[in-house]
Amino acid sequence: MGRKNRAALNGKKSPLAWVMEYAFVLLGSAIVAISFNVFLLPNRVASGGVSGISTILDTVVGWEPAYVQWAFNIPLFIAGVILLGRQFGAKTLAGTIFLPFVVFLTNDWGAWTSDPLLASLFGGIGVGLGLGIVFRGKASTGGTDLAAQIINKYTGLSLGTCVALIDGLIVLSAAIVFNIEQGLYALIGLYVTSKTIDLVQVGFGRSKMALIITEKQDEVREGILNKIDRGVTKLSAYGGYTDHERPVLLCVVDQTEFTKLKQLVKTIDPSAFIIVTDAAEVLGEGFKRD
Repeated sequence: MGRKNRAALNGKKSPLAWVMEYAFVLLGSAIVAISFNVFLLPNRVASGGVSGISTILDTVVGWEPAYVQWAFNIPLFIAGVILLGRQFGAKTLAGTIFLPFVVFLTNDWGAWTSDPLLASLFGGIGVGLGLGIVFRGKASTGGTDLAAQIINKYTGLSLGTCVALIDGLIVLSAAIVFNIEQGLYALIGLYVTSKTIDLVQVGFGRSKMALIITEKQDEVREGILNKIDRGVTKLSAYGGYTDHERPVLLCVVDQTEFTKLKQLVKTIDPSAFIIVTDAAEVLGEGFKRD
């Protein structure tokens, strides 16, 4: 058994895994910082977070965004460790420090577009891509995410509500300091960021989960196993009207295989009842393993 497998069995990460996670944190932080400097800051798109606060303060009082981000991120990290425990670790500290450092290094790159709509769209994509990569490294860049977790712990508000409140106040401040139009661009950037993070986290390849109710369950099960080469699970269920046992077959397939599954079931049992839903992420044999 190799060292990597022994480490996994012992609950420890291999050195390569640690290196890759730190690489994700640093790469993602750099992408966020560059997107901020070339898209968001020059066009005054304050789409939430500490970067949004630094954009507003840069305009109002002329403070260097990198210094503002350090001034917020580092105390918030310390407060998070004190109030929430040492769950954040060195990787989050690395992101907290490295992101403003890259903002400082690239502050003279200039704007890549002067159109605020393009800036909010591509800035949102860049920030979302970078944050998604950081999250894949099992860390964060600190900032208002930590503030939201602290508020969540001491107020009982849901974490999502806390994040929305903080980002909403920042966007509202942008609308007041700049104008309503800039506030709307900030909302666009915030929305695009959240969607891009989702794409990075779960990928572009969505799978389909099908629940199949059929009188010919054995034939359908054999067809899925042999003709589509996918696993199938039999769930115990009862009809709500008859109260008779009515097993349900559960199967997850790639999008490219879904049409084949549907045709297979309808060929075997035209009266079969099929419920289909998107499966955002599937881990296991035949699918992703990370």
